[in-house]
Amino acid sequence: MHHEPSSDEWRSWLRTSGPRFLLYARQQTRTGSDAEDVLQDALVESWKRADGMPPDALVFATIRRRAIDLARSSDRRSVREIEAGTPDADWFSPDVEERETQRLLEEAVKSLQPKYREVVTLKIWGGLTFQEIAEATGVPLNTAASRYRYALEGLRDILKGVVL
Repeated sequence: MHHEPSSDEWRSWLRTSGPRFLLYARQQTRTGSDAEDVLQDALVESWKRADGMPPDALVFATIRRRAIDLARSSDRRSVREIEAGTPDADWFSPDVEERETQRLLEEAVKSLQPKYREVVTLKIWGGLTFQEIAEATGVPLNTAASRYRYALEGLRDILKGVVL
């Protein structure tokens, strides 16, 4: 029997998972407003596809696909407009006490190659398993796991000597 989530269940799920989804959407898009648009569309599509509360992996996969579609359709934007765009909001929660640590970690994650940054985001902030990451990104399970390992090694090298 299908269980339609109540508005309280939906709000609770969105409060819990929304920040992780938005972080991922920000990494997949060019601007904060694009990320919010992609996230909203992905949530609606995922909800319809799951016929109720969607699994997180489905939402992440839908965000990824929608962001790719948006990038393709918005390539007509000028390079100057993209480069002159407003800086994105913080990737991480604004109430983190250690702003410098946050900045260093944010810069370290941003400096990773996109394929590694994506896996780290989905694993650490998205809370997905390697199997779910593989499904969301369309790569084999072993590739998802090795990308995560390489990403952590890269972060370790970047942050070497920095006391977190």
